[in-house]
Amino acid sequence: MGLPKLVKDRKSPRGDAGQRTVASDSICFDEFERLVGVTKRDLYRETLAAHRKVIRIKGDERAIRNLERIFDAALRISNASGFQAMSMRRLSKEAGLSMGALYAYFSSKDELLTMLQDQGRGIASRILSDRIQASADPLSKLRTGVRTHLYLTESMHAWFFFSYMEAKNLTGPEREKAVRSELQTEAVFEEILREGQEQGIFMDKDRRLTASVIKALVQDWYLKRWKYRQRNISVDRYADHILEMVENFVVRQK
Repeated sequence: MGLPKLVKDRKSPRGDAGQRTVASDSICFDEFERLVGVTKRDLYRETLAAHRKVIRIKGDERAIRNLERIFDAALRISNASGFQAMSMRRLSKEAGLSMGALYAYFSSKDELLTMLQDQGRGIASRILSDRIQASADPLSKLRTGVRTHLYLTESMHAWFFFSYMEAKNLTGPEREKAVRSELQTEAVFEEILREGQEQGIFMDKDRRLTASVIKALVQDWYLKRWKYRQRNISVDRYADHILEMVENFVVRQK
């Protein structure tokens, strides 16, 4: 499935666990899924509340179930043939809902796109922020931030891939929001690096460029999963390797 249910993709390159190279307090992907999976229903409720003027359905539970069906179907179709090429008739068939039922949730494809993008960004931003804030020091925040961001792209692969691939087709406010979201994620890592430098934990490196490179390393995972699947590289092993590289570059040696 796709957004926002955090599900195990049986075809994902989970492979061998690899050798652990970071601190023992780091979380693995399976543990991450168990921890964050409980948030999905609350996030659907927020989506429903935010678009109550548009969604003309009585009964929250029914609306939430159908939103999940619509979003998952839209992501599957879009990632196969593109959002612009998706017809409402195909979406209706894929979601198992009538055309009339679809239009009870949104009035146009543009409105559906906005709902999809807003929810995906909301999920990723909230979980990333909450987990980083729970960390005690800059190094722990860096480890948690990188691992959480990467694990989110694995759990929500359909949405991250969709968001990246469709960005080139966005215009106006939606394009501005996509660009802002990209920069905000980098800003999160830049702030962690700044804090670590001020405390003497991290070396004086270019924070903005380093944050940009971290973001690019995470993107490589969800854009080129086929490559890591072929090499039997698990998401845990990839996370460990990224962190080993980043820590070797930024952490001040005692």
